[in-house]
This record gives sequence, C-alpha cells and structure tokens, in this order.
Amino acid sequence: MGALFGNYARRPIALVKGQGTYAWDEAGKKYIDFTSGIAVLSLGHAHPAIVDAITKQANEIWHTSNLFASPSQEKLAQTLVQGTHLAHAFFCNSGAEANEAAIKMARKHTGKHHIITFEKSFHGRTFGAMSATGQEKVQAGFGPLVSQFTHLPFNDVAALRAAADDSVAAIMLEVIQGEGGLAQVTPEFAQAIMDICNEKGILLIVDEVQTGIGRTGTRYAFEQTVLKPHLVSLAKGLGGGFPIGGLLGVAEIYDTFSAGSHGTTFGGNPLGVAVAQTVLDHVFDESFLAQVKERGAYLQQKLADALTGDKFSILGQGLMVGIYLGGEDVSPYVAKLEEAGVLMVQAGPHVLRVLPPLNVTNEEIDEAVAIIASVLQ
Repeated sequence: MGALFGNYARRPIALVKGQGTYAWDEAGKKYIDFTSGIAVLSLGHAHPAIVDAITKQANEIWHTSNLFASPSQEKLAQTLVQGTHLAHAFFCNSGAEANEAAIKMARKHTGKHHIITFEKSFHGRTFGAMSATGQEKVQAGFGPLVSQFTHLPFNDVAALRAAADDSVAAIMLEVIQGEGGLAQVTPEFAQAIMDICNEKGILLIVDEVQTGIGRTGTRYAFEQTVLKPHLVSLAKGLGGGFPIGGLLGVAEIYDTFSAGSHGTTFGGNPLGVAVAQTVLDHVFDESFLAQVKERGAYLQQKLADALTGDKFSILGQGLMVGIYLGGEDVSPYVAKLEEAGVLMVQAGPHVLRVLPPLNVTNEEIDEAVAIIASVLQ
C-alpha cells in the first residue's frame, strides 16, 4: 500500500516518455498509444508546437488572476466560436467543471431546476456532474445527489416527450457516449430534441468534452447533426495534454453569468490558453479536419477488414472509434493488448475504444490494427 489513494485501477506500467503516437515505459518498452490520454492528446505526445508554446509562455507569465484583462483568453474564445451560432466562452480546468458551469447557467438562466440527461451518459465526478451522469456505478456510495435530474433511455423519443414538461430547464447529452459504449445520437432523436427545446423553451446542453476539438472529424460533433446547443462544454482535446476546459454559449445567455456569479482561480491561465490556442491553430484548419475524417474512415475500414466474424462491430465517427465484442467482457483484452504493445481503453464493458492522436498516420494505423487483430482474433 503506497501513499496514494486507491481510487484508480492503475495498470502496472509507468509511462515515462512519449513522442507522437508512441510512448515508452520505465523499462524501455515501446507502445502504440491509442488512448491519447483518453482523447486528450490531440497532436500526440510532445508535439513541437505545443512544447514551444509552453516554453515561450513559461518565460513570459505563468498565471494571472481573472480579475485582470486577458487578451489571450479573448482570442481563444473568438477562435472557438467563430463560424458557429455560439458567441461567448468561459474557461475552467476540466470537463467536470465545464459541465458544472453549464448546469449552473441553465438553472440560473431559466429559473428552473429540472434537467434531463440520459442513461449510460458520463458528465464528470463532481456532485452536479455526477448527478447528471446516467451510471449508478459512478454515483454509488456518495449519499444524496443533486436533485431534479431525470435519466432517460438514450434515443427514446417517446420517453423524452413524456418527460419534457414545463419544469425542465435543460436537456443535456453527448452526441456520442464516450464512456457508454459509443452509442451515437440518431437523426430522429436529435430532431426530436430540437423540436422539444423550441416548443417548450428548454435549453440544450451538449457535452463535447470527449467528442469536441476535431475528434469526430469536425470542430464539434454536434455540427454533424441538426442540434443547435445553447451551451457546449469542452476539455480533453482542447489542451492537447495541458489541463483546460471551457464552456461555450449563445449570445442570449451572456447576462446570466454576471460579475461574481461564477469563477475559477486557475481557469484560463496563460499557460493553458497558450497551449489551447496552438492546438486550435492546427486542428481547426479545414485540411486537418478533412484528414481526420479520412484517417477515421481508413481506421474503421482496416478494423472491419481485419476483425472478421459476426462477433465484431466497428462503431464511432472520425477518430473516436469502438470495437464491440458481441457482449463479451473486453477488460481482459485491454491487458493482452498492452502486453502486445498497444494501449487502449474500454467504453463500457463490451466495447474497446480506439483513440489515436488526430495526426496519426496510415502506417501507424496499419501497425496497430495488425496487433489488435492478432490479439482479438
């Protein structure tokens, strides 16, 4: 028993070096890292532009209070909302904090407290975000949760219509459930959500913590649907490995977060903002996003070709990909893949998640798929 709490089921290796799509443990063993820090390392390990951004900013100023003006935050906000229906941004440290801010803003703006979320969703582990999460295993043992969250079956239009009454402040969902088996919102369900929100004046919160910043082949996953969220939460890929989160919102919500209504000590600090701006300068380029779509299609086709038989199904969009193993527990395969030199994570009990850096090459995909197929077959 060490000095750390045991809240993580840690793997028995320590990664000590990373470069691009590869990582090395303390024994010198090399791995293909298809976790990307769980969809965090947008540009892979130790990308030169990110290293330069951190070094340059560290030699200027590391931290200022949000009591002072921040031109770099303003520029990052403009980059995030440009070309969308969104207008403003708030910066924090993590996805859970971004979702907490979204929950607070929805309640304050509407004057209502009831929020609809969905089964198998994951929104974070702080009390509000945990209460929004539709998984009992995340909530177990912590006592009374934040009240007035309703968890409905995902993609069930009838259940949503029955629950969406005048008490509802917001509907909150992931376009693709990153921790819930990579279930994806259907076009019919997305349209029903928009119809209900428009009919009843309900706010729409889209959690893009895992799907955002190019992971699915567009800036945000909602852009591939009819969804027009009032609030969008971000983190993970936004910082490319440096901790930063954000909440984007439409213009009509601007006055809801007036001075003193919400805040954070470290959110939007100069180091985090410098890294995030560097990530966006790369990822939000149209040719880069097109490449993500191409590499995603290539990865899914390679997996489909290599994993034959009715047992396997390939899920996902862009470079957020899942391998469904026909109801089989995938946890033993995570350990076997690690032994074979590929790092991957689960998405629920029956799906393996494939999350390479967004700048992964076809050659790296070929190398990883060959190993994955040898282990799973």
